[in-house]
Amino acid sequence: MSSLSSPISPSPAAAAAVSPAGGAAPAAGAGGEAPSFSPLYQQIKGLITRSLQSGEWLPGQAIPSEHELAARFRVSQGTVRKAVDELAADNLLVRRQGKGTFVATHAEERTQYRFLRLRADSGATAVLQRRLLDCRRLRAPADVARPLGLKSGDTVVEIRRVLLSEGVPVVLDDMFLPGALFKGLSAERLSEWKGPMYRLFEAEFGVRMIRADEKIRAVAADADAAAALALAPGAPLLSVERLSYTYGDKAVELRRGLYRTDGHHYRNALS
Repeated sequence: MSSLSSPISPSPAAAAAVSPAGGAAPAAGAGGEAPSFSPLYQQIKGLITRSLQSGEWLPGQAIPSEHELAARFRVSQGTVRKAVDELAADNLLVRRQGKGTFVATHAEERTQYRFLRLRADSGATAVLQRRLLDCRRLRAPADVARPLGLKSGDTVVEIRRVLLSEGVPVVLDDMFLPGALFKGLSAERLSEWKGPMYRLFEAEFGVRMIRADEKIRAVAADADAAAALALAPGAPLLSVERLSYTYGDKAVELRRGLYRTDGHHYRNALS
C-alpha cells in the first residue's frame, strides 16, 4: 500500500511515550501520588492525533499503513489497528476497503452535515441550500468571547445565514469565529464557495472541527427571526447553541441556530 510517509523512528518524546515491550507506560506522579497507566493503544492514538493536528497528514490524504505505523512507533500492528479503529469511530480517520485509511474531511458526503441533526418529517434526506445574509468583523461581546476562550473586545467574524429546504427557510444561523484564525474570510469568499462551509475552514484556514457540544431549548420567534424564517412572530422554534472544537479541545466556533420544526425535527442517536 502506498503512503504519504515512510516509516521513521519515533521522536524522543514518542519513544518515551510507548513501551517497546507492548505494555502501558506510567505517567509521572506528583506529590507522592500513585502513577497512572494509559493503555498502549491509547498512547499510539495520542501520537497519531498529534500528527493530524500538526498537519503531517492533511484532510483527505492517506496516512501510512498499519505496518508502517507499527514500525514507526515500535509496537505491534494490533496495537496500531486498535488506535486507528478508535480514531475512525471518532470521525478523525476514514477506512476505505482496499484503499487504506484516510484523514477524514468535511468534503465527504457522510460528514458534510455531521453536526446538523435537523431531519424532514417525511424521512427524505435533507438537501439544504444556503443564503448568506451577512459576514462582518466585530469586537466580541463577553457572551461570545467567553465560550471561545477570547477576551472581550477581541476580533471575531460573525456570519449570519439562512438554510433552506426546497426553497423554504428552516434554519437561521449566527456563527462567531475567532478573527485571528480566520483572516481574510469575507462575504465574497463565502458566496463564491460552493462546498460545505466546514470544508472551506479546513482547506483554506487550516481549522478542522472535530467535535461539538450543544445546548437546546424551545423559544418563540422574535420579529427578526420570524422575518428571516417566514413565520409569524411568536411561532415556536428550537434554539440550538453549538460550540465546536478542533484538536486539543480548542473552541473555534460558536453557533446560535434557530430551527423551524413544522415539517422538520431534531434527531439524535444515543448509545
